[in-house]
Amino acid sequence: MKKMLFSASTLSHIENFHIPYLEQFKRHGYIIHVMGKPNNKSTIPYVDKIIPISFEKNMFSIKNLIISFKVAKIIKAESYDIINLHTTLAAFFTRLGIILSLKKPKLVINTVHGYLFDSKSSFFKKTIMLLAEKFTKCVTNTIIVMNSEDYDIALRHKLYKDNLYTIDGMGIDLSSFQPASFQDKINLRKEHSFKDDDFLLVYVAEFSKRKNQKFLISSMKRLISDGFTNIKLVLLGDGALLEELKVYTKELDIVDNVIFTGYTKDTCTYYKLSDICVSSSRSEGLPFNIMEAMSVGLPIIASNVKGHSDLVIPNENGFLFEYNDIDEFCSYIKTIYDDKNLLSKMSIKSQEVAKRYSLDVVLQNTIDIVCKENESHL
Repeated sequence: MKKMLFSASTLSHIENFHIPYLEQFKRHGYIIHVMGKPNNKSTIPYVDKIIPISFEKNMFSIKNLIISFKVAKIIKAESYDIINLHTTLAAFFTRLGIILSLKKPKLVINTVHGYLFDSKSSFFKKTIMLLAEKFTKCVTNTIIVMNSEDYDIALRHKLYKDNLYTIDGMGIDLSSFQPASFQDKINLRKEHSFKDDDFLLVYVAEFSKRKNQKFLISSMKRLISDGFTNIKLVLLGDGALLEELKVYTKELDIVDNVIFTGYTKDTCTYYKLSDICVSSSRSEGLPFNIMEAMSVGLPIIASNVKGHSDLVIPNENGFLFEYNDIDEFCSYIKTIYDDKNLLSKMSIKSQEVAKRYSLDVVLQNTIDIVCKENESHL
């Protein structure tokens, strides 16, 4: 039987985004192993072996270099036919392990969920990240990307040996993210202690410098100062900067207008009770939170960066603002706040655009790419 390894920085990444893929490859007769940092105790279905590897969240960590030698031993012992890589950090150190093992599998696929650099990155960061990708190109047969800018990066620098593909993300289950009726929205707000006339902005993301929640909190201070006192920002997630940003919110004296829910899997409820989905991120691949919010029917106001620009059609299903531009961001919030007809129009367009990213559409295409590449490397 054919043997495939899925490698990601955390096992939760595989749980959150790859279960339908594991199921399909299992049906195709693969023995499936998964590798990543364990951060919960739930089992992963369709998997024959879980390999806990505690990747450090730092590209320059000595521990990750040591881990690469451990990965090399695993690769040598297991004799994988295909290694399917996900997330930048795990993709690099797993490929380093492949090089160290001196036993390359028939096929190595790097699915890029967003390069951590772009045309606006510093020269140093861009150079380091590109060097890492070019160094591991020798064991990278195929690259799959999710947005147009990452495609251009991979193509321009030829970061793969054989083929380059674009997919429309990992796919979202549209049946799980349906719009709420007006009455359902009112009921959900009551259940979660929001008022009927609150104007709710929602952002689902890990609290980190890249996700840039501090910008949104600062923007809330501006909006409240301008008299928009019933606007509230609902922040879902956890992460390293969570407590720091709670303190920052208190310093700005806007604790009643910024709600920290903590981590929850029930993101759909918060999309349904909200008015707009916002994102202030510095860079993205093709963000699930935006696609899920669109399928529920939310207009999107997001930073004009890769990933966002592939999903948001300005003036149709939302607006794109220049990164960290508070004036522009607040003006777009006010525009939709003041125009309920525009909000309704953008809601309909978001639902329409989201259909392109349905799991039903995306899943089979990605499976076909992997199977096609596997056949060409037999």
